[in-house]
Amino acid sequence: MTASGHQNGHHHGAAGNGHVAHHPVSGGPIVQLPTAFGEFVTQAWTDLVTGAEHLAVSSPNPPQDGIAPLVRLHSECLTGDVFGSYRCDCGEQLAYALEMINEFGGTLLYLRGQEGRGIGLANKIKAYALQEAGFDTVEANEQLGLPVDARCYKAAAQILAEMGLHEIRLLSNNPDKQNRLAKAGVKVVEMVPTEVPSRDQNIRYLQTKKDRMEHRLTLDTHVATVPGSGADPYDD
Repeated sequence: MTASGHQNGHHHGAAGNGHVAHHPVSGGPIVQLPTAFGEFVTQAWTDLVTGAEHLAVSSPNPPQDGIAPLVRLHSECLTGDVFGSYRCDCGEQLAYALEMINEFGGTLLYLRGQEGRGIGLANKIKAYALQEAGFDTVEANEQLGLPVDARCYKAAAQILAEMGLHEIRLLSNNPDKQNRLAKAGVKVVEMVPTEVPSRDQNIRYLQTKKDRMEHRLTLDTHVATVPGSGADPYDD
């Protein structure tokens, strides 16, 4: 289903059948969003529990051959998404996911308030300082007395439900997202990798995600580049 085919408004998600209760959400108008990655439609959603505002960016075209749509749950990363930081792979994963969704159909949910796996921007920079002192990304959070991953997907699951996206192909390297969406009633029929080439600046970060957080990464410097582009999206 395209973004234009779902209902606006909000309701409380059911907690039955062993599923985690969703956060109620409220959807705004659907508008056109022309971008460097293609033509999309977009809709803002508000989490009525936390007040966080999220954005659904969708292809106006249905998935090919009736297959489940691609969905990317992209946690906000100011340093990577906006400034193109090489400390992480977030900005490049965002670009890759938008190219894939433009080509094959689907939706990207940009989840705000998820900075630094949910610890916030200021704490993420504190964690960076600890990483520069020798700690890995997991140890840095622990040194700060913070969760390794504090993200919540209850609003995301509710947004997907209201958009009619009950069965999806998840654009992610993180099996935890698949597990948590399943508990929230969203069936992930396939995990579609979003690995981008590693860099000297982020290889330890990525190795830690693979070894300690079970991310499905090969850490091959020659993994697929953004479809349709032979250039680095952050090269001048």
